[in-house]
Amino acid sequence: MATSTMGHSSQPARRGSIISAMAWMFLLEILLFWIPFAGSAIAGFVGGRKAGDVGNAIVAVFLPIVVFAVVLGLMATALITIPVLGAFAGLGGFMFATMHVGPLLFGAAVGGLTVDKGGL
Repeated sequence: MATSTMGHSSQPARRGSIISAMAWMFLLEILLFWIPFAGSAIAGFVGGRKAGDVGNAIVAVFLPIVVFAVVLGLMATALITIPVLGAFAGLGGFMFATMHVGPLLFGAAVGGLTVDKGGL
């Protein structure tokens, strides 16, 4: 009996996306903000599972924070027209965002670790 792999590769399909993980984390964070620790942890867990592994999950947690800080710094610089003050505004936004990232990061790491790799 002959078997064929027509169109099928022997490698398992790569699962997970940083963009979808960020979107799920953002949506669930908005919906579950009223649950102090568990809401962020649940959002991180789901985002970590969507990311596919721990590395992508951590990137999905920190990339929006860095983008937020840079955009806030650029907007403040454009508004105030003094680059040093804009940089401090961006740094303040970065610090504010990272103060609240603990449960999200914890959930993302756990979620990324629980993804089934399809291996042994």
